[in-house]
Amino acid sequence: MFLRFMLLSVICFSLLISCEVYQESNPDQHRTWRDYGGGPDQSKFVKLEDINKSNVNKLEVAWFYPTKDDNVYQFNPVIVDTVIYVLAKDNSLIALDARTGEEIWIHAHLRGIARRGINYWESEDGQDKRLLFQMNDYLQAIDAETGESITSFGNGGLVDLKQGLDRDPNTISRVQSGTPGKIFENLIILGSATGENYLSSPGHLRAFDVRTGENVWTFRTIPHPGEYGYDTWPEEAYKYVGGANTWGEISVDAERGIAYFPVGSPTYDYYGADRIGSNLFGNTLLALDARTGERLWHFQMIHHDLWDYDPAAAPQLITVNHNGEKIDAVTIAGKHGFMFAFDRVTGEPLWPIEERAVPQSHVPGEEAWPTQPYPTTLPPFERQDISPDDITPFFLSDEERTEWKDKVAQLKENDRTGLFVPLSDKYETIAVPGAVGGASWGNTASNPEKGLVYVISINWPSIYPPLEKRSFSNDASQSQNQQSWVNPIAQGQNVYRQYCQACHGEDHRGTGIGTSLIGIEARLNREAFQQVVGSGRGEMPSFSYISQQDISSIYRYLGGSQDGNIVTVPDGPVVATGGIEGSQTYRPTEGGGLLGSDYPEGVDAPDTRYYLDGWGLGHAYIMSPPWSSITAYDLNEGGIKWQRPLGEDKMAALEGGKDTGVPRSQRNGMIVTSTGLLFSTAKDGKVRAFDADNGEELWSAQLPTGTEGIPAMYEVDGKNYLVVTSTTPLRWGTGEQDYDEASIEEKPQGGYVVFSLPE
Repeated sequence: MFLRFMLLSVICFSLLISCEVYQESNPDQHRTWRDYGGGPDQSKFVKLEDINKSNVNKLEVAWFYPTKDDNVYQFNPVIVDTVIYVLAKDNSLIALDARTGEEIWIHAHLRGIARRGINYWESEDGQDKRLLFQMNDYLQAIDAETGESITSFGNGGLVDLKQGLDRDPNTISRVQSGTPGKIFENLIILGSATGENYLSSPGHLRAFDVRTGENVWTFRTIPHPGEYGYDTWPEEAYKYVGGANTWGEISVDAERGIAYFPVGSPTYDYYGADRIGSNLFGNTLLALDARTGERLWHFQMIHHDLWDYDPAAAPQLITVNHNGEKIDAVTIAGKHGFMFAFDRVTGEPLWPIEERAVPQSHVPGEEAWPTQPYPTTLPPFERQDISPDDITPFFLSDEERTEWKDKVAQLKENDRTGLFVPLSDKYETIAVPGAVGGASWGNTASNPEKGLVYVISINWPSIYPPLEKRSFSNDASQSQNQQSWVNPIAQGQNVYRQYCQACHGEDHRGTGIGTSLIGIEARLNREAFQQVVGSGRGEMPSFSYISQQDISSIYRYLGGSQDGNIVTVPDGPVVATGGIEGSQTYRPTEGGGLLGSDYPEGVDAPDTRYYLDGWGLGHAYIMSPPWSSITAYDLNEGGIKWQRPLGEDKMAALEGGKDTGVPRSQRNGMIVTSTGLLFSTAKDGKVRAFDADNGEELWSAQLPTGTEGIPAMYEVDGKNYLVVTSTTPLRWGTGEQDYDEASIEEKPQGGYVVFSLPE
């Protein structure tokens, strides 16, 4: 009791200091959109009064800015005063007039930039204004007013993010996350994307000085000897286990100086014989002192994860009435469909969480954790199992539907379906909502003052084939030894079929897991293509074990030129190109392949490695709708306020379906307003406004293409604007598109669509 009192006293004292600093140097985070997700707390909540329930149906397009390329952008625009920053024109960072869309400056060809957003920082006197971003595993800064690189930052303008991870940097294939991190005071706080292979890099959480690039603090999520949680791993696991990284969204209580991290899964994701134990801080909501990186409290959502249930959605910081008291709380929504809620300062659960027994693994060497946490009061926001009655009434022939029903019935009878059923080396299993189901990045928002939390979720079952036992030495060297070929295009086709086709499709048009590669030569030169394939990007894992020669042959097969280095300067006020010199150079790694290299000398780790091909994601549509939903929680009451499908699948509608949601409906986002509106994008290419109190649809608009990422909302001269990124091809049902992607004449123009009320 005394220690808890002292902790609260220290935090309260810090609060008095940080409040004073914060109020002086930052505007109201809910009245601006200076940050990815709106503000430090990631609520996506805005206090703007211009648009309300009575006039939202009058919204119209104020201006449109075309991206003028074929890239799929997930970018969340940042707005500072009268300037909006967007990504377009072959990954160029562009400053526009937020009232008209007129170009101010263009920093061209930042190929490899983190796709979902950037960070804005300014000094207290307003004289130093910076945009900070990750690109090709470097951190760099651009002057927000001129668009030119800041060479005084880091080492000649660069901070190498591969350094400082307690591993040989030459063996690290990827570091940067697709999400941009968070600005707090004079720090930029970053997670990472480590890849999902055996012996990938560890997921250190780090903070860097925004002026100098100096590494201010580091928190090791795979503890070293003497650090908290070390005993939850095998001895010396920190030398070889990877992951336990925050690739998703960090939320910050700026007044208290507390950062909340959704820490992801350790690697390898589906077989953990080399990491026996509960594996702190994997799959954990982790609260750190944002100034020092000191651990304040944590809660592990999944022990010894074997299902890739890594949390990625932003923790929501809300105030609730709980047991007669006002409590500042934090909630987190997971891929497995559970919502957890805690006291934001102490980490105490608002309602009891039970450890319940779960099935055990029979894979040789594996030891699944015997229990997993279950909330007792908050109901799940997604289905968590499958039965024969759940098979979809759409898309399938009668024969196919019968086959699926029989398969599910058999698996269910043998206890091979469900939330925590371990994968097997002998038979199929089904996990629901699945490894990419539930809630992911961009999928949470809130009204912080009313204690309301909103979750976008999808149901995408993972149908796992049996795990395969493989030899890491043969696998790691397999591609490197394939050096004697004659026809590079034929060789590229063979390599593509082996490594790329499962996600990007036999016709290169994408599958809903991977994006389309049609016209890739117009979007990436050969070196940029090598960077993406070799290091990974976003949800795409790294393929560092494929030789550079084979990557070049894939590029040739997909239509790229032999030199592959044609770069065109975009039209408009270009002030610079490519960021800091050297930041776009491909850095091949010396590490092993998808099964990793050998374990460090002296480490007691198993020789056997099991692996899974395809991630079990080929059948997003087999469950009955809704395939995507919005759920509103009232955390004052501890229950669901309303729930409704999000979007409508075109192919299902032709068969009589209504309000079905859309299969593979990942990567959409929301905005909540003080006037009681909830804006949401959906995978059917529409943006909608709902009544935040009951879920009633009040307005919708068709976008020129599909959309991914988080919309933004801002005010200039008393006028409110809603901006939506629309650059994604539309797909329906089992993967059919609206147009022939190879035909430029039929392809709609994507871009940034900005709505406002008429004058």
